[in-house]
Amino acid sequence: MNIQQAKEQIRQAVMIYLMKDEYGNYRIPLERQRPVFLIGAPGIGKTAIMEQIARELDISLVSYSMTHHTRQSALGLPFISRKSYQGEACNVSEYTMSEIIASMYENMEKSGKKEGILFLDEINCVSETLGPSMLQFLQYKTFGNHQLPRGWVVVTAGNPPEYNRSVHEFDIVTLDRLKVLKAEPDYATWKTYAEKQGIHKAIQSYLDINPDDFYSIETTVDGKNYVTARGWEDLSEAIFLYEEQSFPVDEMLIGQYL
Repeated sequence: MNIQQAKEQIRQAVMIYLMKDEYGNYRIPLERQRPVFLIGAPGIGKTAIMEQIARELDISLVSYSMTHHTRQSALGLPFISRKSYQGEACNVSEYTMSEIIASMYENMEKSGKKEGILFLDEINCVSETLGPSMLQFLQYKTFGNHQLPRGWVVVTAGNPPEYNRSVHEFDIVTLDRLKVLKAEPDYATWKTYAEKQGIHKAIQSYLDINPDDFYSIETTVDGKNYVTARGWEDLSEAIFLYEEQSFPVDEMLIGQYL
């Protein structure tokens, strides 16, 4: 599927997960809400569509790249608390609230919105020490001792292994807890987006003539060559400002983005 089709599938999943019965209870309980796992090549717009979905549904969005997290930041920091069990006092290890969970509560306080999407990018690149905890989160929606707030839907994303050497392929146990979508680069879909976003006409004209140049990642004897949708959009912004300053728009500039 293309990224626009993936967006619609995710939007529909979020909508049914947030449906309630006449008593105000979510019709699909939290433990049965399979997190979405969107697999797609770098730069095709995974983060962008999440922002669009949240805006269209008027709900919050909290985004994290999981490659930046350690076990401690995801689960919280350990501390010792004093407790009594059956009359006997003892020290017990507990954890502070996860940075990720805390940021969701902070978002609710600031926005006033109680429902939202937790978007965890590069989920298949987590460290080995964090891996078991992530599996627990995907199944039970808990980090450490703290559960995902009611009304929040988990959407995850990752790159295929051919694009990232840090990828850990999920086993069947993990995949069986996810709603898996695979998105492929598609120029016709991106063209519609480019027109709405006001991408520089020179880029649109070039890609209309050379659509096969829209997306490419390959390894050559000289290293990696890559052209992504993100690269075209960033180049567009640069061209507008270069033209404003009468700077030359040449191959040297283009090569910094593509």
